[in-house]
Amino acid sequence: MMRDLARRRGQRGITLFGLLFWAIVLGFTALLVMRVLPTLNEYFTIQRAVEKVAKEGGTTVPEIRAAFERQKQIEYSIQSISGSDLEITKVNEKVVVKFAYDKEIELAAPVYLLIKYEGRSK
Repeated sequence: MMRDLARRRGQRGITLFGLLFWAIVLGFTALLVMRVLPTLNEYFTIQRAVEKVAKEGGTTVPEIRAAFERQKQIEYSIQSISGSDLEITKVNEKVVVKFAYDKEIELAAPVYLLIKYEGRSK
């Protein structure tokens, strides 16, 4: 009975290999988060700019594209698209602006992560 109790006490904890495994998993997750967060920030900035342009940008396609370019000059984080990449339509007399772009993120050469972003005004 005492031997069983002593054996159980000695087997508590994590092994060195277990510790290394979890360190690698956490490190890779941290790397992924650090590389993806700036692209998410850019996406949400583009989404806000598109919403603003759809409401106040104008009525013609060139006016809306020019308004987006002005908004892009204010928001320095927008690098992935320009006004010419926007798809502008009218639905029930309301301007709808759509956008889509791909973002490649280098994790560790030659491994890349491809994220496809798309959005539209409401």
